[in-house]
Amino acid sequence: MPIHCLIPIRDLSKAEFNERDALVMRCAYAARNTLGRLLDERVYENDIALRLKAEGCSVHTQVPVTVSLGTFEKVYRCDLIAGDALYELKTVIAFTGEHDMQALHYAMMLGIGHAKLMNFRTQKVQGRLRFNALSQADRHRLVWDEDAWRPLTEKCEELRQHARNIINDWGAYLDCRLYDEALRHFMGGELACVRRVAVVREGNELGTHPMSFHADGLFFVVTALTTEIPQFEGHLRRLMRFTASRGAQWVNLNHNRIQFITLK
Repeated sequence: MPIHCLIPIRDLSKAEFNERDALVMRCAYAARNTLGRLLDERVYENDIALRLKAEGCSVHTQVPVTVSLGTFEKVYRCDLIAGDALYELKTVIAFTGEHDMQALHYAMMLGIGHAKLMNFRTQKVQGRLRFNALSQADRHRLVWDEDAWRPLTEKCEELRQHARNIINDWGAYLDCRLYDEALRHFMGGELACVRRVAVVREGNELGTHPMSFHADGLFFVVTALTTEIPQFEGHLRRLMRFTASRGAQWVNLNHNRIQFITLK
């Protein structure tokens, strides 16, 4: 299986999730009231797990979820699974879009509809429920947009084929950093692909910037943009200009529309 979890997790109905959530949040409030709000998230995780077990609830922490394809493998760890309900714990000033994306990423990998964030650093325990409306079939219903693709070398075609294999296998909508990491792996690995390149304006070197190269002078980028795509293209062209790159291959996961774009 390309995405595998050691613990089978059942997709809960809204009513089932709400029932489990009432218990989990009661334990979360008790943990916070007892321990305060200044500790590391793993401390709250362990305390909540002990309280849930005392209540007779099935609970697992740091549950590994493995994403693999060929020689590539990446392991994620879900903070807390209580009776098939998934929770991600944070100790931050406030939730961000990045946290929302992480919760949805995990829910999509596991094929479940609900994931909840909990934050212990705020004045009161903060909970945020995220709902995954996409089935596994939805994530594999792909539209390939290659009208703007032009292979500049044989390596470009190799890059495109690897990208198609990865997305076909895992489906769309996951964290784009996962696709990017896998693509670097299949194009030779971090040491071969990623280089720091001088940024030069009017003969003045301003510093260096890390970029992923699949061929001499050609780099690749993976994004998950649904808006402001022309604006991002403009920034890519500036990156090419000030790093003296001769071209870029851009893979954009625009929901289920997979765009392959060549810039030169």
